[in-house]
Amino acid sequence: MLLAWVEKAGRAVAAYYGGFPVDSAALTIHAGGPGKISGGRTMGEGGEATIRIFVGTDTTEKDLASNWELVHETVHLAFPSMTGHAWIEEGIATYVEPLARARAKLIPADDIWRWLAWGLPQGLDGIREPGLDRARSWAATYWGGALYCFLADVQIRQRTGNAKSLDDALRGIVRAGGNVTVSWPLARALEAADRATGVPVLEELYGKMRAGPVSVDLPAQLRQLGVSSSGERVVYDDQAPLTAIRKGITSGR
Repeated sequence: MLLAWVEKAGRAVAAYYGGFPVDSAALTIHAGGPGKISGGRTMGEGGEATIRIFVGTDTTEKDLASNWELVHETVHLAFPSMTGHAWIEEGIATYVEPLARARAKLIPADDIWRWLAWGLPQGLDGIREPGLDRARSWAATYWGGALYCFLADVQIRQRTGNAKSLDDALRGIVRAGGNVTVSWPLARALEAADRATGVPVLEELYGKMRAGPVSVDLPAQLRQLGVSSSGERVVYDDQAPLTAIRKGITSGR
């Protein structure tokens, strides 16, 4: 069961990036002990990609099938190590994880939008006043960073007629040699990403969100995409102006 869990996570991330983002990675599963799945961490010190995760004795096959943490940690392999910009490392992993799992049929596609509708408002609240670079809360680091990725994805697709996306931007970073085993300044990563899409969305968006106040009309953005939620139910409006972009984000096309 553990090997199947690892293989599914690796294949989901490889499919998103068009190939596994590093030549090899050492994965250590600490099995046993209390609880279920926890303590995931990805590192690249010494030029070696490593992932550590704990799987407690209470973990069931159903828990492994529904777990998001290993995909999240595996996404970290595909971005350079940063100093002082944890929001982009965690934001990318938070945003890409449900996309990768849904496209690999590990979760329903509705989970992408249910997850974003829940988390993005928290991220906006976390970065609204301080901006991305000065915010330090959990919500700001994970969901503020995911909000940046979400907005970038939508804007890249708008400016390229849905021909390019954040997928292409992040793949461009990997092709340029950026992964967890190397340390880059943020500017280098954003430049490589924008070069891959042909539009300077990531650099421009960072300029607007790096310092507060950050102003985003998130409900309006979701309405334009044709997404609303009622409790656990996700409702789609296929007459919304950015329906094609929503479908492209969901499917990866």
